[in-house]
Amino acid sequence: MTDLWPRLEALLGDAERPARYINREWGCVYKPDADFRFCMVYPDTYELGQANQAVRILVNAVNAADGMAAERAFLPAPAFCDTMRDEGLPLFSIESCAPVAEFDVVGITLPHELAATNVLETLDLAGIALHADERAEGDPLVLGGGPCAFNPEPYAPFFDAFSIGEGEEAVPEALALIRRLRAEGAPRAGILRALADEPGWYVPSLYRWRAEPEAQEAGSWIEPVEEGLPVRIEKRLFEGFAESPGWEPCIVPFTEVVHDRLNVEVLRGCARGCRFCQAGMMYRPVRERSADNVVASTLAGLAATGYDEVSLTSLSSTDHSQIADILTRLNRACDGKGVRISVPSQRLDAFGVDMAGLVAGQKKGGLTFAPEAGTQRLRDVINKNVTEEDLFGALDAAFAAGWRRVKLYFMIGLPTETDEDIKGIASLASRAYDRAKAAVPPEQRGNVRVSVSCALFVPKAQTPFQWDGQIAPEEALRRVGILRRSVKYKAVDVHWHDPATSFVEAVMSRAGREAAAWVEAAWRRGARFDAWTECFDGEAWRAAAGEAGIDPEAIAQTGYPTDRVMPWDHISTGVSARFLARERRLADEGRTTPDCTFGSCSACGACPALGADNELAAPRTAAGGQGDGSLVPLDEGDKRTVPLSPSGKEVPRG
Repeated sequence: MTDLWPRLEALLGDAERPARYINREWGCVYKPDADFRFCMVYPDTYELGQANQAVRILVNAVNAADGMAAERAFLPAPAFCDTMRDEGLPLFSIESCAPVAEFDVVGITLPHELAATNVLETLDLAGIALHADERAEGDPLVLGGGPCAFNPEPYAPFFDAFSIGEGEEAVPEALALIRRLRAEGAPRAGILRALADEPGWYVPSLYRWRAEPEAQEAGSWIEPVEEGLPVRIEKRLFEGFAESPGWEPCIVPFTEVVHDRLNVEVLRGCARGCRFCQAGMMYRPVRERSADNVVASTLAGLAATGYDEVSLTSLSSTDHSQIADILTRLNRACDGKGVRISVPSQRLDAFGVDMAGLVAGQKKGGLTFAPEAGTQRLRDVINKNVTEEDLFGALDAAFAAGWRRVKLYFMIGLPTETDEDIKGIASLASRAYDRAKAAVPPEQRGNVRVSVSCALFVPKAQTPFQWDGQIAPEEALRRVGILRRSVKYKAVDVHWHDPATSFVEAVMSRAGREAAAWVEAAWRRGARFDAWTECFDGEAWRAAAGEAGIDPEAIAQTGYPTDRVMPWDHISTGVSARFLARERRLADEGRTTPDCTFGSCSACGACPALGADNELAAPRTAAGGQGDGSLVPLDEGDKRTVPLSPSGKEVPRG
C-alpha cells in the first residue's frame, strides 16, 4: 500500500483542524500483515463520521477476522477537498494513510439522503470511477449500506452491491467470500454474481430497471437479467445482538467530535409504530441487552476511554424494560466521579418523577421531547400514542427535578394536517411554558425556556406514509408563518428546517433509479455537503433536474394509492406491505395501533419473515396509551387480527 503521509503532512499546516487527518488515536487497530484490506468510509467529515456507531461496529467486526484488516476514511472538509485535488492527493485512510483506491473493498455508509452528492465526492476524490460498470478488474468493489440502502435505487449506478440490514455478520461474511473468490482468480462479474446469492445483498447491475407501466403490471421495478437471482432481498438481522457485549473497543479521537462521549447501545429496534418513522420499521424486531450487560459494558467503556459522559443509545431508551435498574446502578457506581449518564431518547409517556430523578445527574442541560404534532387528532393519525397529559406530566417531573430548558420537536406537513393543527403547536408550546413556570420556584421562572423545533415531513420509504406526498416548500413556509404568529410568549423560541433541503430529502427517499442522474448532475454543478446549511446549493439541484430530465416536484409531492408498487418494493425490512397499507388506512380513520412489546402482536410481519422474535430482558410495563385491544383485520385476504384503539383514547397497558 502506498504511504501518502509525506505528501499529506506538507499540506496540514494550512488545513483547518489538521487533527481530522492524522492517525494514531487511542484505540486504533493496525494489521499491516493482513492480505485483504477493507476501507470503511463515512461520506462527511471526521467530526461527524467518527461518532457514527456503524463505522465503529463494522471496522471492529472485520478486524476481528483473521487475515482481514479494516481501516477508516472520512471526506475532508470542502476547502481541503479542493486543496487535495489541486495537489493531486487522493482520498486516504486514517490508519495507514493509504489511497482508498488501493483497498480490496471500499464500504460507504449512507446515513441520510443529503449525503448523496458526498458519495460522488468521495469516489471522485479517491480516483474510483463513479459508475460501477466503468470500474476495471483491479479496482476495489464499492459496497453501500445504512439507512438509505432501504431504497438503494437513487444510488444504484454508483455501487457494486448494497448490504441490506444489519452488518455485524453480513459484512465480514461477504468480505470473506470476496477474498476467497479473488484468491481463486474469479472475475469481478463472477464475484458480484456470487454475492447476489448471499442473504441480504443486492447487486443492482444484475437487474434491469423497468419503466413505470411495466413495473406496475409486473409488481416490481426490477427484472433479473438471469435466472436464479432473488426477486426480493430480505434484510439481514444480527440475531446475537441481545447477548453481544455493549462495550467493544472504540477510538478516542484527538479532536472533539459530534456526540463526543461513550455510547452504549442498550437496545435495537422500536415497535412504537409511528407511521412516519423509517427507523421504527427497518430495525424490527426489538432486542434488549440485559441490565447486567449494559452496566458492565458502560463501566468497562468508561475505564478504557476516560470519558466523563456516557449515552445509553437506542431509538427509545426509556422503553427498555430494565432502564430504571440500569440508571440506578450506574448512578450509584459513578457517584462522585463526575460522570454524567444521559438517555438521549426520552419518551413522553415514560418520563415520570422517578425517571426524572434517575437521569438528572449532576449536570442538567436541556431535555428534548417529541410530541410531533400539536393536536391529539393528528397525533392519533401518526400513531404517536402520547397525550397532552403525558407531555405536561413529563414537564412537571423534569422542571421539579431541576431542568430549566426543554426542546419540543414537531413536524409540519404531516398527512391530513390543517391550519388548526399548526395553531395547535403554538397552543401546546405556550401551555407547556405555563406549566414549566408553575413547576419551579418563583425566583427561577425567568430561567425557563421552551424551544420549538419544526421539521418538514419527509415521506420515507418503507413506512405507512411512503405513499403520501410532501407539501411544497412555499406551503411549508406559509404554515411556519402561521405558527410564528400564533406563539404568544417571547420565551418560546421557534426554529424550523429549510424546506429546500427537506425537498431534496423527499425526492431521494421516494425516487427510483432515474434519480441517480439528478444526483450526478447536481454534483457536477458543485453540489456537495448538502446537509451543511452554508454549503447547500438549491440552484444546482434545480438546474440538474432539467439536465437529468426528471420532475423532482412530482416525485416528492405526488400522493399515491396504497396498491401502487413503489421503487423499493423489492427491498424488504420484514414488515409486510399489507401492514403498511393497513396502517395508512387507519391513519385516515384516526385509529391507533399499540406497541407489540407491551401487549399483543400487531401482525407487522417482521418476526415470521425474519425468523426472529422480540427479545426483552424483562416484561415491559408503562403508563400511557397503547390502544384498547379491539381487533381489526389486516385486509380481506388476511384474517389475522391485531389490537387497535378505535378512538385513539389513551389507556393503561402492560
